[in-house]
Amino acid sequence: MTAVTERTYRSGLNPLHAILLAGAFPLYLGAALSDYAYATSYHIQWSTFASWLIAGGLVFNGLALIAALVGLIRPVGSRGRALVYFLVLLVTWIVGFIGALFHAQDAWAMMPTGFVLSIVVTLLALLALILGFSRFRLGGSA
Repeated sequence: MTAVTERTYRSGLNPLHAILLAGAFPLYLGAALSDYAYATSYHIQWSTFASWLIAGGLVFNGLALIAALVGLIRPVGSRGRALVYFLVLLVTWIVGFIGALFHAQDAWAMMPTGFVLSIVVTLLALLALILGFSRFRLGGSA
């Protein structure tokens, strides 16, 4: 009697891509929380913290964007989902860059637009994180 087993392989994000994708969200979230702390306390260091956190988020987001572009060129799963994921990452990076430009202004001059942009980029990064990690599932492609 011969036993036949079906193997299911897990296809997922490259580990480096996953680290880059997961690293951008906490940096953007920290920037939004720093903007909130500045809006409530008026201590200038919170504005500076937010600027540096956004810069770090842009680095992680940009590298994840490059990895998503590579994934778009040679798709593992659905090409449509990969395109949506890439576009969300691109919009996140663009809004984050605009937020970084607002944070480069004088501390009070960036309020409230910088704070709003920090919240928007945090929500977009969360959406990209959800899309990036949910596009693969056990037993097949997306």
